[in-house]
Amino acid sequence: MTSTTAQRGSVEARTGAPGGNLPRTLLTALAPVSWGTFYVVTTELLPSAHPLFAALLRALPAGLVALAIGRTLPRGGAWWGKAAVLGVLNIGLTFPLLAIAAERLPGGVAATLAAAQPLVVALLAVAVLRERLSGWRLGCGLAGMVGVGLVVIGPNAALDAVGIAAGLGSAASMALGVTLTKRWGRPAGTSPTAFAGWQLTAGGLFLVPVTFLAEGAPPAIDLPAALGYLWLGLVGGLIAFVLWFRGLTSLPVASVAVLVLLSPLVAAVLGAVLLDQTLGPIQLVGFALALAAIVAGQLPAPRRTRD
Repeated sequence: MTSTTAQRGSVEARTGAPGGNLPRTLLTALAPVSWGTFYVVTTELLPSAHPLFAALLRALPAGLVALAIGRTLPRGGAWWGKAAVLGVLNIGLTFPLLAIAAERLPGGVAATLAAAQPLVVALLAVAVLRERLSGWRLGCGLAGMVGVGLVVIGPNAALDAVGIAAGLGSAASMALGVTLTKRWGRPAGTSPTAFAGWQLTAGGLFLVPVTFLAEGAPPAIDLPAALGYLWLGLVGGLIAFVLWFRGLTSLPVASVAVLVLLSPLVAAVLGAVLLDQTLGPIQLVGFALALAAIVAGQLPAPRRTRD
């Protein structure tokens, strides 16, 4: 990390003010918005029972394309190791754990557990980034998680211990990856595309043996499936992660982390619009609460709660 980047991160950590501006925040938000399309694409276009194969095609081809565009590889053994760690945490572990949670739990429960990520980031920022514990950030994370739960958890939601562990593990893995990405920064002279390519490729390579050991041979791919995989790889993989890591290295980590709440909200809206799913009064209240938490997470903490 350059001294300028480190100084900017230090100021952000102290003030809670975004180092970027509204356009940069909106561009970063496009990443979790695109991830919110995963459910409808998976259920309507992709072969069933192959979630890890979908994750692999979402990560590895996008990573290789990003490497070809960025034309930059990690320099020195330290950054090869860091890129591998970040790729495994942000992608290689997060994707399969999410798949396990989605398979063993109702989608709403899995989404709510994933929405715990901002809370975990707020706690990890204390240990990893040496920030003081922020009640404001914890409150935003908790409100967002409750809001998502109201939107997506149905009255007959069943619980499964393995699914719950996988869902929380997924949130913790990406939260740690997000926090370490903020701590290590992006090396000088490395574009956001190349930086995303390192992690997508590392995560994709990690997924290769995991996918084929767990799911066996790839499924047959027809035209709708090909379009679905293309969408997930190009939009949900390449474009989304370039925007995500670009924003993460230039905006406060807690402000970026709370943006992930957009993903289950977008999934709920698409379910209502495309799949005739219903959003009742309770879901609308949860929707408003989650949106309020997202907006509050972009604002400086009130003076009385600042560190």
